[in-house]
Formats: sequence, C-alpha cells, structure tokens
Amino acid sequence: MKLNKYIDHTLLKATATVSEIENLCAEAVKYDFFSVCVNSGYVSYAKEFLKGTEIKVCSVVGFPLGAMSTAAKVFETERAIADGADEIDMVINVGWLQSGEVEKVREEIALIKKACGNKVLKVILETCYLTDDEKRLACELSVKAGADFVKTSTGFGSGGATISDVQLMKEAVNGNAKIKASGGVRDFQTAKQYIDLGVERIGTSNGIAIVTGGKGEGY
Repeated sequence: MKLNKYIDHTLLKATATVSEIENLCAEAVKYDFFSVCVNSGYVSYAKEFLKGTEIKVCSVVGFPLGAMSTAAKVFETERAIADGADEIDMVINVGWLQSGEVEKVREEIALIKKACGNKVLKVILETCYLTDDEKRLACELSVKAGADFVKTSTGFGSGGATISDVQLMKEAVNGNAKIKASGGVRDFQTAKQYIDLGVERIGTSNGIAIVTGGKGEGY
C-alpha cells in the first residue's frame, strides 16, 4: 500500500528556518507527498520552492491556539491564499466551544471557508482538550459551516490522534467531511491503521519514516 499521497509533510516548529522549509519541499518532491504544511509566513517560500511540481502548499491558520480574533484568522487565510496556499488548516477557538458560544464557532469556520473560496479547508478540533460530546459538536459545526475536512490535532497540544477519536469523528461527520489524523503518527503501521479507518490525510513530520518503513519521532 502506497501512503505517500495521504501525507501532508509538516514543519511547524517556531525555529523553522527558510533553508529547513526548502529542505521540507525537496523531501516532498522526492517522496511525492500530497503537500507540505507550513506556517503562513512561509507559504510564499514553499510556493517558490515547489514551482513546477504538483505538490500542494497547505498553510495553518490561527495556529496553534486558535484563540485569536476571527478577523485575524480571516485575514491570515486571505493572505496565505494570496501567497499561494492551496489548503488551509485552521484551529477552532476551543474556549468558545467550551463556553457554549456555539454559533460563534460555526460562524468563524464559515467565514474562513468563505475566505478560502474553492480552496480546501480543514478544521483542527484539538481533540485532546475536548470531551466526546464536544468533539461531536465540533464536527457537526464544521460540517454545517462547509468545511472539507475535520482534523484531530495541532501536534502542539497535550495529545495527538487516537483511533477512538477518529472513529468518533467519522461517525459525527457521517460522510459529509473528510478526516485528517495528525499528532503522533510516526510509522507505517500507525498510518495504515488510520487509512484503513477511512482517514484521507495524515499530517506528520515523519512522512519519510512512514513511507520507508522507519520509525519517526515528534509530530
């Protein structure tokens, strides 16, 4: 089973340099990954490094806390797309969700989806902080707002993807959104488990280990 086209090859650490982003892009080309996933300040660099290839550029938005203003997230989305992003991975405002500000959460996702236009929007739930009911609610709000994917984690929280969370999310979206697993996916067997469950994208900095049969570490 070839997993390369399931992988968003990811580098989101605070210390990432331009040369490391260039190396990330070179690796994505070499291993034919689906995309590179970078912070929005590096989208234009990644787009330039990937010029002439089919590798997509994915930008995170509101990362990693999700707690900035909606206007800031919308602007970041618009800027990332103007710089060449093909996909946007936004972080929900977890505190709003847990405060019962359900309509604000839905509206924010909808506004970012509107800013995305025909680009793919993935909504990061940060499942490690949510109860099962909150995970279901976040999935339902994402679907209502028109999101293309729901995604487990930033990789910066207290935990990453789990089989039980992916199963719950799959039931909650009921075929109306795709699922991206991220955080802690470090080897072929783990990645294959998620894909067998129906996950359509894996976010990881361990893509090379996954496709070469090695064992990665970190995100």
